[in-house]
Amino acid sequence: MPTALITGITGQDGSYLAELLLSKGYQVIGMVRRSSTVNFERIDHLLDNITVLQGDLQDQGSLLSLLEEYKPTEVYNLAAQSFVPTSWGQPALTGDVTGLGVTRILEAIRFVNPKIRFYQASSSEMFGKVLEVPQKEDTPFYPRSPYGVAKVYGHWITVNYRESFDIFATSGILFNHESPRRGLEFVTRKISDTVARIKLGKTKELRLGNLEAQRDWGFAGDYVRAMWLMLQQEHPDNYVIGTGETHSVREFCEIAFSHVGLDYKDYVVVDERFYRPAEVDLLISDPSKARNQLKWEPAVSFNQLVTMMVDSDVARHTKMS
Repeated sequence: MPTALITGITGQDGSYLAELLLSKGYQVIGMVRRSSTVNFERIDHLLDNITVLQGDLQDQGSLLSLLEEYKPTEVYNLAAQSFVPTSWGQPALTGDVTGLGVTRILEAIRFVNPKIRFYQASSSEMFGKVLEVPQKEDTPFYPRSPYGVAKVYGHWITVNYRESFDIFATSGILFNHESPRRGLEFVTRKISDTVARIKLGKTKELRLGNLEAQRDWGFAGDYVRAMWLMLQQEHPDNYVIGTGETHSVREFCEIAFSHVGLDYKDYVVVDERFYRPAEVDLLISDPSKARNQLKWEPAVSFNQLVTMMVDSDVARHTKMS
């Protein structure tokens, strides 16, 4: 039975990845930070089948201990301070966790067992002020937030350990991926949750920033499958994962509201407080390498993703009423 260690297992991606690995016969070890209020909501249904242990990307010793004791064959580093607006309020913390944290776990792998296969969750935010459309593996990076900058560091240190120490270190440059498990602080979930509350008469408006910002949005459940496929290849590499389509925040609102029989124009209020200090205007992937080499294709369309998220939030708020 292969063993996988997932950092950030309590997050959206960690929960979907744990489900996938369990279905493939893995023993799954999840790493969580020490906290008095750890939220297991996304993995509550998995707790009988996985092992959850304390560890921290800021603490080298905890990473060494986990690798030495549980001897994973694969490590998926999904942990990060991953909310872009927060990275402006806590830039040093973001750099330490999202950037230097990658170095610490790679050092632990190099010290304990260089044969461990490593996946680094890189991000389309690394492209930032895009220098090429669409973006592919060799598109230059131009990050526009402390989060994006930290992810660029994590990406390149992964490449460095691969080339310097012959470690199977793979970087997945994932474009925006959403689901009903997305945190409420992210714009897609903010939209789906507020649409549900408006439909049920619990609130009257949705305040958003730049409605024209465009993203390449896919379903998180599809993207964790790509992560696993990357670690099953003969050689480590970098892969862009996305749908190859772009949609605006306005379009997301239009579909979400119309799904429950409402017109977004009657409820959406543009609020400049939600604009980023440095906006990323257009991110769109060229996932042809992943499609050709990994044989990966997204299964859930943009429309299906939006309506899935709205339906989930309507059901949740209805149950709470």
